[in-house]
Amino acid sequence: MLKSILFDMDGVLFDSMPYHAVAWAKVCNEYGLAMTEEEVYMNEGRTGFSTINMLTKRQWGRETTEEEVEHIYQLKCIAFNEFPPAPKMPGTESLLTQVKASGRTIMVVTGSGQASLLDRLTTNYPGFFRPELIVCSHDVKHGKPNPEPYLMGLQKLGAALNPDGAPLRPWEALVVENAPLGVRAGVAAGVFTIAANTGPLPDSALLDEGANLIFPSMQAFSDAWGSLNL
Repeated sequence: MLKSILFDMDGVLFDSMPYHAVAWAKVCNEYGLAMTEEEVYMNEGRTGFSTINMLTKRQWGRETTEEEVEHIYQLKCIAFNEFPPAPKMPGTESLLTQVKASGRTIMVVTGSGQASLLDRLTTNYPGFFRPELIVCSHDVKHGKPNPEPYLMGLQKLGAALNPDGAPLRPWEALVVENAPLGVRAGVAAGVFTIAANTGPLPDSALLDEGANLIFPSMQAFSDAWGSLNL
């Protein structure tokens, strides 16, 4: 009954997390909000607002402001865009090719809202992604680890695939994530969640959040696709 695969973007489709980690840590520390690169990986998937608000509550004992979020996130985007374009994650294109050949619909669910990244989907992976089947930070009120992004994904898929527009049921989909909070969001949405550990965190960081299956890379996932009987 599997109808769709919902892919996270950073760390799954693109090997962009090292750039994000450096950019977030650099800008936040310069702003007076202590943050390590490892902490960026642990909190990957949050919206910009959620990330900054977490830091201001922890270090300044208060909620952030819209002005702070706009300023810090703009600086982070500038720092991120100073890096060369992030390469495609090895193994992902071959996996997408197999998923498409199997007749399953492909969707992106990302905590990013940067237009430059979303635009890269169509240029780097032509023919795989449809604009109406993307969920980004602008589409939700609560980002990962809240299940809302993946529940929104099921709604959009239902509107695209079901004659009555009813949301896809959780067991008709599969989530592919690389981040602990993303795994938590997929599991909370009731969707079978596969983790690809493409970053520096131990496998336990993903398994402890409820990942149903884990691979050491997207290439390993792609190589195993034919044997999974999905």
